[in-house]
Amino acid sequence: MELMKLSALKLGELIRNREVSVKEAVSASFENIRAFESKINSFVTVDEENAMKRAAEVQKLIDEGKLVSPIAGVPVGIKDNMCTKGLLTTCSSKILGNYIPTYTATAVTKLEEAGAVIVGKTNMDEFAMGSTTETSAFGPTRNPWDITRVPGGSSGGSCAAVAAFECSYALGSDTGGSIRQPSSFTGVTGIKPTYGTVSRYGLIAYGSSLDQIGPVARSVEECAAILDIISGYDPKDSTSIKRDRYDFSAALSEDVRGMKIGIPKDYFGEGLDEDVRNSIMKAADTLRGLGAEIEEFDLSLVEYAIPAYYVIASAEASSNLARFDGVKYGYRTADYSDLHNMYKKTRSEGFGPEVKRRIMLGSFVLSSGYYDAYYLKALKTKALIKQAFDRAFAKYDIILAPAAPTTAPKLNESLKDPIKMYLGDIYTISVNLAGLPGISVPCGKDRSGMPIGLQLIADCFKEDNILKAAYAYEKAAGDVLGIMKNGETVMPQA
Repeated sequence: MELMKLSALKLGELIRNREVSVKEAVSASFENIRAFESKINSFVTVDEENAMKRAAEVQKLIDEGKLVSPIAGVPVGIKDNMCTKGLLTTCSSKILGNYIPTYTATAVTKLEEAGAVIVGKTNMDEFAMGSTTETSAFGPTRNPWDITRVPGGSSGGSCAAVAAFECSYALGSDTGGSIRQPSSFTGVTGIKPTYGTVSRYGLIAYGSSLDQIGPVARSVEECAAILDIISGYDPKDSTSIKRDRYDFSAALSEDVRGMKIGIPKDYFGEGLDEDVRNSIMKAADTLRGLGAEIEEFDLSLVEYAIPAYYVIASAEASSNLARFDGVKYGYRTADYSDLHNMYKKTRSEGFGPEVKRRIMLGSFVLSSGYYDAYYLKALKTKALIKQAFDRAFAKYDIILAPAAPTTAPKLNESLKDPIKMYLGDIYTISVNLAGLPGISVPCGKDRSGMPIGLQLIADCFKEDNILKAAYAYEKAAGDVLGIMKNGETVMPQA
């Protein structure tokens, strides 16, 4: 039995039933990491020594009956912008290349309390700024389906690690589509919950009003189970929200009869790949066949989402990244003449080109004389986008759309044209601007054999709707990627 080809929940069940030991599960993860990491580069840090110690601790707690979580003993990868006490946390940037936190992010702590075993920190676009995982200071991550292509970003390392069976599931963060878009590119499932559902404490900020942590796994059921664990109110996070319930797994149902689903015409215009369009419409037909009511509508304001997002996100980034100055922690330039020179040289040497680009853009739109013209206008546009979604959700339970306009592009294509890279987020950005929940599930492949993701969006705090629809679609569509064999998944590149 190849353990890493089992779902996280199935592996957790075998561990609870004493059919597989935690040590065997974690060892299987490291075997795949050793086998594939040289090709894929999913991880910045691999922590085998501590993971094996942790495996023994978790096994003891399971044996004593103190751990009954569905993911106890199951290996997980953590995106490298979430603080982990005693374990290198770099945000894939030179400026944090030596940073070892003294505390752990709340979402990660919740996983550890449930018995998860962290095998390492996954690669990402530097400070989550990018859509391809090519801006990392530690080299690009490659797509397991085709190593000449990108895995998407910024959570590309997490998604690639899950797709390549290097870990059973992973945590990512989503600022403008950074879980959903790479999930689409790598053929895995990823969910971005409603803003405030998962604590951001310990998540190194990019855009504080947009960032949200979420799970990446190989099925809707796994994502729901992980979200059950990591969500919850946290007094350490001022944006954390108290919700009535956090039992997302209870929403899973194959019955979507009478569910009203809207398809925004604006998302199916110029720039959408034909193979992607066909797969999305086929998925819509599948849901219609299950009894859902589907119709097209005009969402409006789509063309304003990208400029509004990049003004707001860059403004917040320029403020958040001001703390990295070489004084208290992280990289410091070796040769400087005075304090201001040290600041300048440290940041010039420590940040990569894409991060510098966004810091400069953010500083510009916040500067005197331009604040009203750009930043304030972007905030007003954000409010209008939220109103457009409010009108849509007054009529529909969920919105069905592509996760990305194309499948995964070739390596180095996007970096040559940053604007093209930004436009790749056109279908995901609005969700973050409005604070909505969204999920990407595999719905087919293009003519090159690359995965395509279906995006489902719901109103705030209505994760149940997208989880139910995604679960029903997943069950009805079956193995759309052709990677199932005898009940176990097979390596995409095999």
